Amino acid sequence: MKTLVKELRAAAGLTQQQLAEKVHVSARTVISIEKGQYNPSLMLAYRMAEVFGVTVEELCCLRENRELEDRKYYEDL
Repeated sequence: MKTLVKELRAAAGLTQQQLAEKVHVSARTVISIEKGQYNPSLMLAYRMAEVFGVTVEELCCLRENRELEDRKYYEDL
């Protein structure tokens, strides 16, 4: 899943470790989310959204991800 975590973190001037500490996860988890290798839980997405002052929908690019998923579904039919 695409997220804006990397962009928002960089804009906030936070390191991966600093963000991890703020949301109670490991830096490895933040790295995996930024690389699109791991989807954050709802609670983790909520915590990150609070840190950055955005909604979970914005943080997780939910509209864009839903459209991509819908396209893939219809292509597979």
